Amino acid sequence: MLNTAMLAVFIPTFFFVSATPGMCMILSMTLGMTIGLKRTFWMMAGELLGVGLVVILSMIGVAAILLKYPSFFTAFKLIGGAYLAYIGIQMWRSRGRLALQDTTGTSDTINRQSRYELAMQGFITAIANPKGWAFFIALVPPFIDQSLPLLPQLLVLVSLILIIELTCLILYATGGKSLAHILRKRSNVRIMNRIAGTLMMGVGVWLATG
Repeated sequence: MLNTAMLAVFIPTFFFVSATPGMCMILSMTLGMTIGLKRTFWMMAGELLGVGLVVILSMIGVAAILLKYPSFFTAFKLIGGAYLAYIGIQMWRSRGRLALQDTTGTSDTINRQSRYELAMQGFITAIANPKGWAFFIALVPPFIDQSLPLLPQLLVLVSLILIIELTCLILYATGGKSLAHILRKRSNVRIMNRIAGTLMMGVGVWLATG
């Protein structure tokens, strides 16, 4: 399975790293503000799929090859970043599928993104950052015990990473939802859209330039 001593160090280490504000966490908080925790789980599903893929490919050495061809990442992250920034601009202008609207005196979300679109946002954000690949290449190998079978260790580490990542995503989305409750009044809908839109644009720029 996994060296107990290494496991005791790995869990708090990765939790601290995962809980640190990053692109995926800010995205989770933003969606928690605008579409609520329940629908944000679709973005989380895509993000976790992306993280799991990055971890596995990092461990089998594919990331080392991909990082030698930065043009691939550059093109991918520019497209992904531009898409997220566009969504942020639409939200800031109280338009688009994620923006909240005033309807009969209350705030509501209309023209919501599909589950697939939400999942793709999370997936693209997770895999389009070369720093994420480099991070897993640096973080995971030190916790592999060469005296133990490799596959069971990888399964345990990937499972732990996904559980910790999901926990942090939920915490951020819940925080965003709580903030939305504070601002979710008719007079504050535009303010909330602009806050969420600014955060989304920030994630897009971060992804494109990171």
